[in-house]
Amino acid sequence: MLKGKMKAVVKHHRGYGAQLQAVDIPDIREDEVLIRVKMASICGTDIHIFTWDKWSQGRVNPPYVFGHEFAGEVIEAGGKVSNVSVGDYVSAETHIVCGTCRQCLTGQLHICKNTNIIGLDTQGCFAEYVALPAKNLWKNPIDMPLDIATIQEPMGNAVHSVLAGEVLGKTVAIIGCGPIGLMAVAVAKAAGADKVIALDVNDYRLQLAKKMGATHTIHSIKQNPLEITARLTDMDGVDVVCEMSGNPTAIDQGFKMATNGGRISILSLPAQPVTLNITEDIVFKGLTVQGITGRKVFSTWQQVSSLLGSGKVDVTPMITHRFSLSDFEKGFELMIKGQCGKVLLIP
Repeated sequence: MLKGKMKAVVKHHRGYGAQLQAVDIPDIREDEVLIRVKMASICGTDIHIFTWDKWSQGRVNPPYVFGHEFAGEVIEAGGKVSNVSVGDYVSAETHIVCGTCRQCLTGQLHICKNTNIIGLDTQGCFAEYVALPAKNLWKNPIDMPLDIATIQEPMGNAVHSVLAGEVLGKTVAIIGCGPIGLMAVAVAKAAGADKVIALDVNDYRLQLAKKMGATHTIHSIKQNPLEITARLTDMDGVDVVCEMSGNPTAIDQGFKMATNGGRISILSLPAQPVTLNITEDIVFKGLTVQGITGRKVFSTWQQVSSLLGSGKVDVTPMITHRFSLSDFEKGFELMIKGQCGKVLLIP
């Protein structure tokens, strides 16, 4: 077994920020593997943890290594591991599920009642090495670039959100153009959406949305989202709304812009209560409202792999910055300011 110390980004206290520390290389159990992390990426959830917002204060228990999006190489395998081997090039499904609750037993592993999440409930991947259950690993095509392999997990969120219902020929609004929102734009376009409308309050990210395939962009402060979406849909409303912003005003606008009989997929994690007109904007409209958590295991991963392998989705325009693990704070600063797409960290 590999022993010694490794560099890792540690959420070291119950407050703002994180530290680069030397911590023990993790040991593995019989059903686990040790992975040398080749590349990781910063997620919106990591920003919640770094900034220590209200959600993270009630969810996270420092000190521990955080981070959950990565690609790497298996360098050790426990005695009971049979699905992967030393040398395999892998990424990971980040929901560690129980396998015994009603949801797991009926194939709904993504909503397991006893889910633990890598980098939230366990030690994460902002490190040189990470130990994980072998059952959570996804083997990557050997020729897949590291930066692409690293972002399959968050792309799975985008795929799950967009493809939770019919998209072909429909008008799709993506509210919030962070990295997952940007990937959702590309997924909707690849799935045959008629119009893909990207909404944000950040000019930089709206420009990225255009590069990712948005047919229309709306600056939600400088422009009126409801007037513009009404005009773009001949006053009918948007067929599919994917909510990625977590902003209460934007969420309310999403429900108001949806057409009667439309669908709203909510991936965002609002940090405060959201007020909605349920009578007018949900019930009388006959909307389908779906909360999206994680990825369907492993069917969403297969969709992601197919979309990437076919070339129908090109995620490279939204991968904008790369930093060494030691310079992680620079990446977090860019994410907090919204002056980036996806930020990658290299141990």
